[in-house]
Amino acid sequence: MVNRREVTLADVAARTGVSVGTVSKVLNGRGQIAEETRQRVSAAATELGLTVRAPGRTVPGADRAVARPMRGFAGAPGSAGVAPGRSFLVGVLSTDAYGRFTIPILTGAEDTFGPGEVSMLLAESRGDPIRETHYVQTFLNQRVDGIVVTGRSSDPRPSITELLGVPAVYALSPSLDPDDVSIVPDDEAGAARAIDHLLGSGRRSIAVISGARRHTASSHRVESAKRAIAAAGATLASGDAMYGEWSERWGYEAATRLLGTQFDGVFCTSDQIARGVVDCLREAGIVVPTQVGVVGVDNWSVITDAARPSITSVDLNLREVGRQAADLLMRMIQGEQVTGGVRTADCFLVARQST
Repeated sequence: MVNRREVTLADVAARTGVSVGTVSKVLNGRGQIAEETRQRVSAAATELGLTVRAPGRTVPGADRAVARPMRGFAGAPGSAGVAPGRSFLVGVLSTDAYGRFTIPILTGAEDTFGPGEVSMLLAESRGDPIRETHYVQTFLNQRVDGIVVTGRSSDPRPSITELLGVPAVYALSPSLDPDDVSIVPDDEAGAARAIDHLLGSGRRSIAVISGARRHTASSHRVESAKRAIAAAGATLASGDAMYGEWSERWGYEAATRLLGTQFDGVFCTSDQIARGVVDCLREAGIVVPTQVGVVGVDNWSVITDAARPSITSVDLNLREVGRQAADLLMRMIQGEQVTGGVRTADCFLVARQST
């Protein structure tokens, strides 16, 4: 018998002749696993001393998984009549070095977890797989109950769930694995809301200026904006969207290209681009919003409030993304089967002087 403190997913895999990833999926109730395999892995895990939370769920921790003492859950450790096996620690793994996106997600997560009830451990990997692996192992050594994986963009990222052995939710940066649970802002609805706002203020010829074409956020926002413009019978200024960088410099350059053409509205897929646009228009003697209305995305107050005029923007509602991510993770930690796939959180528009 392997000592309880040394039981790992690899021990179960060796006993059953399956991969560590298959063991992780079985113990966490994920993936499409043959029933015979599921039963065999569950039986081996029980023999080796891993504590079962609920059918198909245990409390492992990647390849240093251990059987943990049973404790309470809810208002405080030790509460009676609640789910067992908790450390009351959650890891947050991010690639957002500046915290621009991660901080509001953390704030929302704390709203759900509750002050003083669950502690979050934050690690920023800079998008480096080696650092990411190191931090994941550090989280597991701390016996976290689950992990929120987030980042600096809504581009899909590789799954690391099979490495974990604990529940994981992907926030903002969705997992490429459809079995994983992901929550992202509804970029398409946000872009449509921006176009509706411009149309509602009388704009009929709307330019669309975006960051790099390769990014998911760019494609979602641009295609949704183009559909909304077409559906309203309005005109897409310059004939197509303009793609470049996520920067004020690009916004300024793109607006310069528009000068001399017919347009009375501009939808920018980021606030940085929008600020470059309003700076260019102001210097060209074009009055915003009297002659041209401008809307950005992100509702980043450092940019929107400091611009002249202040910029109307779509808020990605990242705090709500964090709330929902924490809620989904908590449900998984308690043993609930949560269906994989990408969920969306509603965005909202904050009107300012630029419209």
